[in-house]
Amino acid sequence: MTHPNIQTEELIIGDNVDIHESVIIRGLQGKAKKIVLGDNIYIGANVQILCDNFSLGDYSRIQHSTTIHGYKPCIIGHNAWIGQSSIIDSIGGTTIGNNCGIGAHSQLWSHIRYGDTLEGCRFNSGHPMNIGNDVWFVGHCIVSPITAADKSMAMVGSVVAKDMEYNTIYGGCPAKAVSDKLGFQFAPVPVEEKLEKMKQYIIESKIDASKIKVVSAINDFNADDSIAYFDVMSRQYTKKKTVDEIAFMKYLLPVRAKFVPFAKTL
Repeated sequence: MTHPNIQTEELIIGDNVDIHESVIIRGLQGKAKKIVLGDNIYIGANVQILCDNFSLGDYSRIQHSTTIHGYKPCIIGHNAWIGQSSIIDSIGGTTIGNNCGIGAHSQLWSHIRYGDTLEGCRFNSGHPMNIGNDVWFVGHCIVSPITAADKSMAMVGSVVAKDMEYNTIYGGCPAKAVSDKLGFQFAPVPVEEKLEKMKQYIIESKIDASKIKVVSAINDFNADDSIAYFDVMSRQYTKKKTVDEIAFMKYLLPVRAKFVPFAKTL
């Protein structure tokens, strides 16, 4: 794929990538060093990605007018949803896991820098931003360089200045844990219920059911066949890039189910 506004020394790009003609992807000061874009990605109008080292996983979507910038690597996993007019700063380095949602007009900052240090300004620093898997910033959130544990969540308008704990909901300014009132983002779901839901999704999606198989353990598949196996326990699938697999993934996302490619070489 060629794009007039992608400037990088090394470009690794997957299949079915939809990048609007107005998008700019390069380094902060000229060419990026390395840009990696997975399969079935969408990047909307007027998005700017100004990073020397940037990676975006499969089935991720960056909505229009979003800016991602920084000198240090910005690594974003599979199935990301980044809402319109958001800002992701990677001057201190930013890592975002799989299945994360960043609601519209949110800002994730990994540095603080402006005041005159000669005059004695004490605020000039950058720290890594580490966002785990299944983290959700609902929208209009402002986030300092924190560590957000898996499945944590910040309600709309939250100002997050401290680390977020596993499967805990936060809200307010400054954001505080509110799971004692709201509960948790995720509740346990029995394996049997997951299997039944996935079977129903196959029917509803109208794909060729013979090309998709749902299992409860990653060992329950034959690596040599053309069937795409979806393991509800590990939330991984055997990526074969078939038409039915892609159609099924698009049907599942963003709210029915999220799966990432099987981590080991088959």
